[in-house]
Amino acid sequence: MSHDSDAKRPANILEFSRLSLEYRSRARPPVSVITDISFSLRRGEVLALVGESGSGKSTIARAVTGTLAPNARITQGSVVLDSTNLVDLPAKQYERLRGRTIGYVPQDALLGLNPLLTVGKQAAEPLRVHTRLDRAARKRRVLELFERVGLRRVEQVYNSYPHELSGGMCQRVLIAAAIAAEPALIVADEPTTALDVTVQKRILDLLGDLTRDNGLSVLLVTHDLGVAAERAQRIAVLQHGRLVETGPSELIVSKPIEAYTRRLIDASHLARPTVAIAEARAAQREDAQTSSLGTRGGAVPMVLASRISKTFSNRTGAPVAALDDVSLSIARGRTLGIVGESGSGKTTLMRTLAGLTQPDEGDVCIGGQPLSHDPVAKRARRELYRTLQIVYQNPYAALNPRLTAGRILEEPLTGFGFGGRAERRRRIAELLDLTELPASVAGRYTAELSGGQRQRIAIARALAVRPEVLICDEPVSALDVTVQRQILDLLDGLQRELGLTYLVISHDLGVISEISDEILVLQHGQVVESGTALDVLRDARTDYVRELIAAIPQYRTPWNQRRN
Repeated sequence: MSHDSDAKRPANILEFSRLSLEYRSRARPPVSVITDISFSLRRGEVLALVGESGSGKSTIARAVTGTLAPNARITQGSVVLDSTNLVDLPAKQYERLRGRTIGYVPQDALLGLNPLLTVGKQAAEPLRVHTRLDRAARKRRVLELFERVGLRRVEQVYNSYPHELSGGMCQRVLIAAAIAAEPALIVADEPTTALDVTVQKRILDLLGDLTRDNGLSVLLVTHDLGVAAERAQRIAVLQHGRLVETGPSELIVSKPIEAYTRRLIDASHLARPTVAIAEARAAQREDAQTSSLGTRGGAVPMVLASRISKTFSNRTGAPVAALDDVSLSIARGRTLGIVGESGSGKTTLMRTLAGLTQPDEGDVCIGGQPLSHDPVAKRARRELYRTLQIVYQNPYAALNPRLTAGRILEEPLTGFGFGGRAERRRRIAELLDLTELPASVAGRYTAELSGGQRQRIAIARALAVRPEVLICDEPVSALDVTVQRQILDLLDGLQRELGLTYLVISHDLGVISEISDEILVLQHGQVVESGTALDVLRDARTDYVRELIAAIPQYRTPWNQRRN
């Protein structure tokens, strides 16, 4: 159903006309992924494609960029770019379009970059292919773009390999490469998923400037309805490969016609200001503590870090301070949210608390026991990993694709000598039930699971040996809003049921405000602000934290306000 009027529109740069697409395999009947989809993208416009996993968003993006899987087949319809039908376009003609006419930002930054080449050389490739600039001019252009997308120490980044950069930095490199040759169309598949809110704002501001000043058009694939509502002129909502609703962003968000669209909005943070979320959580936790026996707080902090400092050396041998005099304390059964931009020290702090990185100075205690890095103290380290486990950001990369979910859950049980085979089977069944997964999942491989199911398996694996502390590294950043809601509810329920202590690392302050009791903000390796979530979000004391809060995508509408 469409909100669009019949008024005369500007010329379209991209048109989908009754497109249908299926995936084929020898072992199974064809699977329909896209069914009879029609929409257009105007010149100088940002159009956002939103929907849950499996809705067909990324497949549509790949149909434009010519990067469909080999077993994909378009069964009907057309995709027309500037009067050129892209369906069955020869590879050589696509090569002339990519980089010059079509810029593409893939979702997975690490997979989008060649690990054997420096990122500077890769970002300059569109300029080498599509312009007459010499090598020095190409480098100047790339360094300028690196600065525009918010990278620091651009000369050093230019000469770095992908593994030497964070995921957010790699994503910014890909964005710089996509806009290097000034294409007419950018296809951006979740371009800001791995980025902190301030960097996200800078990237989206840059894309907005390019659409306004250069007439650039953007096809934006995103699960973040805040980004879609704030930055796109129009939104197209997809479900199961069908277009269920399309129209101006303000109407889609304020007066959604379809129940599916309303469900997406309800699951997002659009209708719930960050401070209001923190207030609701604080009130809920206060009520829970009042009605309990008061055992959760405990006299001894579950996690205690005192004056942690860590310095690394870069490729030139120059020292880089990753952490500088960082201290924190978390009571049993509570959640500490850790936020900060790329390079702020979040990952180093996480690895230090988990015993994976040895600090230069300072001490860490888990459950009242000092964390030892003495290689002789193997028993103490083994006990640490019974107490503390990690849930990683990317469950697909963190889980062995060659093992079934049941085998993945059995591995830590076997490693820690948990009972016999029958007892381990019972524990696996308990873990699936605990994470609200059907028993049949145990026999399936990760490639056969949805993103939400994979994350549940990652959580179940972390819980296998009954730890008391979970470090959750961006646990929902790659998930759609409805799946985010399910995982956040699951984590909250597990904490209440099992008395778990959480450290949650996230660049999404909406997530942090919803799940955290306290917040610690890092900048350049230092703690710039800490306190209760409500105090930090409502009464930020530093310009940096105020900038983080101001950068959160928020779209206020009468419909949203009526639901508060």
